[in-house]
Amino acid sequence: MVLTVVAGLLVLRLVAQLVLNALNGAEVRRHAAAPPPAVAAMMDAETYGRAVGYSLARLRFDSIVDAFDAAVLAAVVFSGILPALYAPFHRLAPGDSWNGALYLLAVGLVLAAVSLPFDWWGQFRLEQRFGFNQATLRLWVADKLKGLVLLAGIGFPLVWALLSLVRWAGGAWWVWGFALLFGFQLLFLVLYPRLILPLFNRLTPLAEGDLRARLLALADRTGFRARTIQVMDGSKRSAHANAFFTGFGRFRRIVLYDTLISQLAPAELEAVLAHEIGHYRRGHVPKMLAVAAALQAGGFALVAWLARSAWLNAAFGFPPGALAPAFLLFGLLSGLATFWLSPVFNWVSRCHEYQADAFAREAVRGPGPLVDALRKLARKNLSNLTPHPLYSGFHYSHPTPVERERALVA
Repeated sequence: MVLTVVAGLLVLRLVAQLVLNALNGAEVRRHAAAPPPAVAAMMDAETYGRAVGYSLARLRFDSIVDAFDAAVLAAVVFSGILPALYAPFHRLAPGDSWNGALYLLAVGLVLAAVSLPFDWWGQFRLEQRFGFNQATLRLWVADKLKGLVLLAGIGFPLVWALLSLVRWAGGAWWVWGFALLFGFQLLFLVLYPRLILPLFNRLTPLAEGDLRARLLALADRTGFRARTIQVMDGSKRSAHANAFFTGFGRFRRIVLYDTLISQLAPAELEAVLAHEIGHYRRGHVPKMLAVAAALQAGGFALVAWLARSAWLNAAFGFPPGALAPAFLLFGLLSGLATFWLSPVFNWVSRCHEYQADAFAREAVRGPGPLVDALRKLARKNLSNLTPHPLYSGFHYSHPTPVERERALVA
């Protein structure tokens, strides 16, 4: 019964993904020859034609990846390979916590390696075809190796500690496990810009001048006193642009992609930064942290219940009560259910985006600079300006530029 339910959910999600991709492709093609007036105002005909081509190419690629991921998940879950690999790990290292952590790390590495060809194709074929890829093969390989080292150096000790809590805390291990993981994530918010991000990108202070003075004045005016404004060399990997802030409290930092600085005028950069500050001033960060904490606590409680159950591990060939397999099965299969919650989470995220846009409009005294920035970024990123509503509901955490502009000038 368990395997039948899992198989049904897997097929149902794949069908939904492929149908959503097909609906979105049909919607893009429907507007290809005659874009709506709001879209025509954002992009010239040549750029819009390239955006249509990019959107359709991404949809075709995503459909292939979705089908492949479903096939891989079905293979590892139903073939019996996961329990077959689990038994030998008990002979490789002392103690259940070590064995379980090594097992989870090994499975994670194998699954990541399987997806590498698609990662390479997306970067060096699809993104390159449309002029976005800036990375070299050497840099791409270096990124993967650094990620592997971080996974082993950070992920393994964290998983070992989580599994060890069963012995230390007994039946209440999941409460302490949640506290450990969430505390680590808060610490990571502070350490990431200092220790992790510099391993992949070079961060330099924004040079003295009118732009820096303008952005710092905006930060002071809006009550967002950051310690520094840094520029990240995002251009060495992609032509896409972004801006964000990291950390919290006195550890807060503003980060701008160098591509963003090269693409936008000072007034537009000010508006983009005001939008990011709007997320902070409207309390979106603590709200999302609270939601994440609630979901993680629920996830740990569910894993603890599943590990105690007589049916989950047995259905997939694992020893009853073993915690590492319960974590693995939860990680592999939870997406079959949470996929259907994506529209809810995306709706909340889009509400936050509208609120941040409204804050930016007030901070820069009008919608013009942010509207201009959105139009430029839509052209540079070849954004899909006519997605199908169902597709955007499942996949878009941000409103489309057309929707954001409509709200800004309303």
